Amino acid sequence: MNHFGKRAAALGLALLFSLSLGACGGKTPAESETPTVEATPTPEPTPTPEPTTPPVPLVAWGPDQVVEHLFFHPVIAYPQWAFHDCPSSESQKKGLDDWMVTVDEYNKILQNVYDRDYVLVSMNDVWTEVTGADGVARMQRNTLMIPEGKKPLIISFDDTNYYDYMLEEGFTSKLVLGSDGEVWAECTDPYTQETFLTQDLDAITILDKFVREHPDFSPNGVKGCLSLTGYQGILGYRTQNDIDIGENDPRRPAFDANRKAEQEAVKPIIQRLKETGWYFGSHTWGHINLNGDRVDLAWVKRDTIRWQEEVGSLVGPTQILFYPHGARPDGDDWHKTGPKFQFLQEFGFRIFASVGINSFSYVKQDISAVICDRLHPDGTTLRGGPSGKAVGWYSQFYDAREIIDLDVRPNLGVTWQ
Repeated sequence: MNHFGKRAAALGLALLFSLSLGACGGKTPAESETPTVEATPTPEPTPTPEPTTPPVPLVAWGPDQVVEHLFFHPVIAYPQWAFHDCPSSESQKKGLDDWMVTVDEYNKILQNVYDRDYVLVSMNDVWTEVTGADGVARMQRNTLMIPEGKKPLIISFDDTNYYDYMLEEGFTSKLVLGSDGEVWAECTDPYTQETFLTQDLDAITILDKFVREHPDFSPNGVKGCLSLTGYQGILGYRTQNDIDIGENDPRRPAFDANRKAEQEAVKPIIQRLKETGWYFGSHTWGHINLNGDRVDLAWVKRDTIRWQEEVGSLVGPTQILFYPHGARPDGDDWHKTGPKFQFLQEFGFRIFASVGINSFSYVKQDISAVICDRLHPDGTTLRGGPSGKAVGWYSQFYDAREIIDLDVRPNLGVTWQ
């Protein structure tokens, strides 16, 4: 190659190298004189504030205004089985019809009382014990503060023990904690024998679910009071002692081990129930008739101490006693204070609940105690009662004619007026 060719090749390589630098971001003299423009950041969108509901004003519900009280027994999860297909006697099936409601009836009752502006309150908030200037303790009816336009309602549940007979007649079998930390009910389908967990077939879990969906039904987080006996344990756990198995009986070690395991298993259930608005009352240990001729004062004392040892030791102290069978001790706890009532009050009970046709209550003046009645939605009152007047007694809560499921209940008629 001659000298000119070499020079031309060198110039070409230099030019190519210069163009390559420009393609990778190198600047020409003209570009370096152009001012740099800073990018303007895109403004963040201003969130639209969500509408807020102003709090409902609280108003006083004075001590002279009635606080209504409804109570239920466990609800029937499988009514076709309970009323027709299970092998129980006809008298037993009649008893279920008299004293229970089905899941569907219970759901409709809850919806009706909610729609009629009732809100849940605790018995322990309605009455408290105060000591007067004279140094004497007496029960006092409190003034409640509730949302404007609402009415207070107590709900209680008797026999939430999950007795053996209920496991055979179409009820759920026990309460358990689910993996979500919430209370569920264990249930066995009587037709398929499949065992599963549910919140749709048990009175307690149904009310839990209803409050989650309607939080304004429980403005203070209250659910209901669980009334417990003790002779077949509590909440589906066989925590009871067996005094017929002596200390030296070869069966005692295995029995004690099983009982201890049941006691430990029920403790987290009790704790979670308390955390979520439930509280407890006594229904006596043996579901005894406190006005029965055979149930003397000594029997009442034995039964009450046993309830405390086997049930109260697990659920904690309570001032509430629900009379089994609605039977008032000594025949008339309203007008007099007999020896049975005196003992029960000295033991620590202050609120004594029976059964009646309205939510009557009376603060006793001779002793620190209040007695009260509660109404019982069940087959007896849904059918109208012996006189047919029960429809009217419950009309502030629901229309019984729209609640009762006559398609599944026994053909026993109604007495509606």
